[in-house]
Amino acid sequence: MSGYIKTMKDLEAASYGIRGGSGNALLKAQGVVGGLVGTAGASHDASTAFLSSNSAISDLYNVVYGQKVWSMLNQEANALAMLSKRPYTSSGWRILKSRAAGGSGNAFDLTGTGAVGADDPRPSLIGGLQENATIADGDFLAITPTYTKLWTSPKTVAHLFEFSELALEMAKIDDGVGDIRALIREDMGKHHAEVQNVMLLMPMEQYDTATTLTKLGQGYTSLMKIVSSFEEITEMRDNTMIATTSGTVPTTMTNLFGTTRTATTGHLDAEVDFGAGYGATEARVLTLTILNDMLRKLREAGGSPKVILTGYDTIQHLGDLLQAQERFLDRKEVIPTHNGVRGVKGSEVGFRVATYYDIPIIPCKDMPKTGKHATAAEKLSDILILDTDHLWLSVMKPTQYFEDGIDHGNPFGVGKLGNQAIYRTVAETACSFFKGQGKITNLKSA
Repeated sequence: MSGYIKTMKDLEAASYGIRGGSGNALLKAQGVVGGLVGTAGASHDASTAFLSSNSAISDLYNVVYGQKVWSMLNQEANALAMLSKRPYTSSGWRILKSRAAGGSGNAFDLTGTGAVGADDPRPSLIGGLQENATIADGDFLAITPTYTKLWTSPKTVAHLFEFSELALEMAKIDDGVGDIRALIREDMGKHHAEVQNVMLLMPMEQYDTATTLTKLGQGYTSLMKIVSSFEEITEMRDNTMIATTSGTVPTTMTNLFGTTRTATTGHLDAEVDFGAGYGATEARVLTLTILNDMLRKLREAGGSPKVILTGYDTIQHLGDLLQAQERFLDRKEVIPTHNGVRGVKGSEVGFRVATYYDIPIIPCKDMPKTGKHATAAEKLSDILILDTDHLWLSVMKPTQYFEDGIDHGNPFGVGKLGNQAIYRTVAETACSFFKGQGKITNLKSA
């Protein structure tokens, strides 16, 4: 069938306008046959000079690059794609900080000798009463849970780009790319998504460096900062992993959602496993025991892990561990949902990923490798184990594309004989249950 595409050659022929399938229609028919490179027998791509030194031949042959622009960059944005999205309907939310009695730990504290309603009540004072007990007297007293408020403000992420009137017209003739507006718009859209993904995986160390200290907070709050703890922050300080090496830890690392992580704010601490410490000799080889212990701790805390984010290297190492034990990673179809609307199974919105105990493992190229390892080569990417029922991206304005300029009859608006365009998203991360989020860091391959 004419025009039917079966191979990459067919696709390129259709994309570049070659028809008929006879010869290379891109080459101009000439009466002189000459080589593309000056040295006899040399391959075409072995020389920086694409044409031979024969000026006559170079005048007769034109390099045609085609309209397709091949991307040599990995611009995946898996962390952004898998994070639950919710409309930005309120700036704050309330969380339960401590039980009415029994403390704020994962387990009910029965080890103390406190009174009714204490964080460490005596086991005999947790609710058992004598017959016909008197209200508000003796052991029958009013108790209440402790609540606190968290809040956030939306962050604007935007990218500006422009293209001149002349560039738009020239791209349509000669060996141009055609519709330069569509080309740049597509690539900038990928860039806009990738940058948001990078913000979500921003390393903790970046929150206390001279180059990022003043403006890093203008972007999304990183998952690496949300899924952290005061203990981890102080350990990073003590091992000179951040600019602050003594005294109070920097507020850029401890301030979170309108409050501050301290040694006494356990409700803000996620489950973080960095081993014995962040010393140069304290990195651990990743084992299944480390991963299984984290899953157990999260479930004991009341979390329900929905997804595992990590780097490609850690996924490979995990696969080697399971294969060595004659166990294999299962495959699972993940179908993203949005506001309760679920994609149809088998449609293109779903994709297959590896799983561990039925928890999808999503690879992220920008996953940090936290730790002071002896060598960079032995580092493994960190592992985030997330309960996305309580961790989400609150979206005030979804990604929108704006364009104005001379093509729209308004060169005065952009102040140039051309066009300017913007991709803009307004959103921010949020978390309502920190203890249900886990992070494993300080890992090495061997």
